[in-house]
Amino acid sequence: MNIAKSFTIAAAITLGWLGGMASMSWTKAAAPRMAELTLAQLDDQQRPIADRIMKFSRIGIGGPYHIWLRSPQAARPIIDLMDYVRFQSMVPVRLREFSIMIQGRLWRSQVEWATHYQPAINAGVAPETLAALKANQRPATMKPDEAAVYDFCMELFTRHAVSDETYGRLHQVLNDQQIVDLTVLQGLYVTAAATMAIADQGLPPGWDLAFKPGEP
Repeated sequence: MNIAKSFTIAAAITLGWLGGMASMSWTKAAAPRMAELTLAQLDDQQRPIADRIMKFSRIGIGGPYHIWLRSPQAARPIIDLMDYVRFQSMVPVRLREFSIMIQGRLWRSQVEWATHYQPAINAGVAPETLAALKANQRPATMKPDEAAVYDFCMELFTRHAVSDETYGRLHQVLNDQQIVDLTVLQGLYVTAAATMAIADQGLPPGWDLAFKPGEP
């Protein structure tokens, strides 16, 4: 089979899949796909991991955590990685939290946006910057290093590539290790958002929805 024919077949398959996706009705599950675990339900493998989560989580073992805890062998290295890239990395805290908000926006993740909004503000991200990000706009109020992070993250996770110009601007504010740490942090929060998406995980009671139905 020649390359042109292979490409045509692949394109047809892709278009067929997209067409099927467009006709699907996306509704919330009538019942939780994975009911939220309580601390009392955890076994001896899960409990030590939950104890670590409780030291930093604003929603206890809600969000992605109770889902990960269903696989303690996966949860343990995920929390190890989170401990480093979120709390110990040399990437400035303001840029870490801003990058998490970027993924929250890309995924329309109610949990990520709600739980990281105040930490981002506390770290120095301007409310106007987050308001524009939430509105799906490129914020005009970003500091130069935030703009470099924004363009890097948006290119990487929407185009799956980063231009030399964008990489060069990021490299002016972050060194090689910091760029790797930033990328891994972003990947971790993609994992968190994807985990919550497969479980149709919402916010705990009393938390406001950041992304309302019908909004872009």
